[in-house]
Amino acid sequence: MENFQSLLGEPHLTSIIIFFIFIAITLYITYWAAKKTKTTSEFYAADRSISGFKNGLALAGDYMSAASFLGIAGMVALKGYDGLIYSIGFLVGWPLVMFLVAEPLRNLGKFTFVDVVAFRLKQRPVRIAASIGSLTTIIFYLIAQMVGAGALIQILFGLPYEIAVVIVGLVMIAYVLFGGMLATTWVQIIKAVLLVGGATFLVILTLAQFGFNPIELFKQATAKYGDAVLSPGGFITNPWDAISLGLALILGTAGLPHILMRFFTVPDAKQARKSVFVATGLIGYFYILTFIIGFGAMVLVGQDVVSSYDKGGNMAALLLSEAVGGEIFYGFIAAVAFATILAVVAGLTLSGASTLSHDLYVNVIKKGKTDAAGEVHVARISTIVLGLTAILVGLIFKGQNVAFTVGLAFSIAASANFPSLIMSIMWKRFNTKGAVASIVTGASLAFILILLSPTVWVDILKNEQAIFPLKNPALFSMPAAFLIGIIVSLFTKEPEALQKFEDEKLRTYLGVGAE
Repeated sequence: MENFQSLLGEPHLTSIIIFFIFIAITLYITYWAAKKTKTTSEFYAADRSISGFKNGLALAGDYMSAASFLGIAGMVALKGYDGLIYSIGFLVGWPLVMFLVAEPLRNLGKFTFVDVVAFRLKQRPVRIAASIGSLTTIIFYLIAQMVGAGALIQILFGLPYEIAVVIVGLVMIAYVLFGGMLATTWVQIIKAVLLVGGATFLVILTLAQFGFNPIELFKQATAKYGDAVLSPGGFITNPWDAISLGLALILGTAGLPHILMRFFTVPDAKQARKSVFVATGLIGYFYILTFIIGFGAMVLVGQDVVSSYDKGGNMAALLLSEAVGGEIFYGFIAAVAFATILAVVAGLTLSGASTLSHDLYVNVIKKGKTDAAGEVHVARISTIVLGLTAILVGLIFKGQNVAFTVGLAFSIAASANFPSLIMSIMWKRFNTKGAVASIVTGASLAFILILLSPTVWVDILKNEQAIFPLKNPALFSMPAAFLIGIIVSLFTKEPEALQKFEDEKLRTYLGVGAE
């Protein structure tokens, strides 16, 4: 199978047809959702009408990005065992979200996680700082998705990169602009079912080549490439880097604005917990599949063939689907990979639009005095602005290795968003100045250390040696955010924040007064 001729890079009828069927179905859903989306609650939170099970599917759809499907499978195909660090890191954050964040978030917030951080603090300074942390995370996440989308369509359909990026941007703007959270939720549910179904079928076809015995697959991998592929150290050689990356992936999940926003779409805290339970099961199952897909590509396609199409190995899953399932299955997996990007970009855009309109326009500029129609209007303008920004960053970063932007998004989420969110919910002495100091410290330190790390300083700026030795800054930036938040809160007084903590506690645990 080493010498098979791939269809990658040529326009392929099956994938184009399946892709357009997906677009047609999801645009029809958007048309249906648009009729039900008038108020702010409907636009931002689907009127809190999504069940725990459906929201769990949508959460999984929002979280399993193309970086997960294509990136991790490729990393395993080229580096072996070390790809597991990403798989497990992306998964382990979810129980934390379930036990620490889901219930307080649903009970305290209205539409965004910034609502929760600002619940008992002074609104304007906290909302401005938290919105900056939130938008920075979203934009770095968007860069990776848009560049991935452009490169993917270029390879799959033979379309120019620029046209590909514009198509993704415009379709995603349509989803969010007209259908709001309801349309975005259904797009993510459909995509989650297609992605998990496609990956399952791909694993079945792959294991069929080895008599349905995974041990045989690993045996052949070691016979071909040596024992090193089953031992750690192929990708991450420094243990501190592994710890830092793990921290970012695990705690960053609990600070991703587009993920946290989904908890406001369910009717109550019980359904919020149920949705995390469903999402964790699906995501765990999916990441086990990516590991087998990666080893399958390593053995059946070959590392040389995988890296010849893409240095990072991002086409491993597609090459494997063609090797074991032929043209039609390859077309299906290609279309699903693209649908994956669309759904994630839609979730990110809606989250960014809600931050701009609800957190900044309504609560900072208008000081809470606005009507629902005015807020939805601003949210729709924000959607267009963010959609055009996404297209622009996709064009600017053309040809760049943007793997670091996902790491940076998780680092900023873990350093700027997570500490302030946890301390505002759990620590009575936490106050406005502490929150602002924590967010600014976490975001700026994560950003600066990534610039000075080997990923940017050496790989992109071509300097000889990095100033900061680790590829991921969370090990330093996250504790610093906690520490500064604690020190500033202890040395400044805010009686109102202390008084409101009791009300907040009642609402956190019992849901009294929750919307």
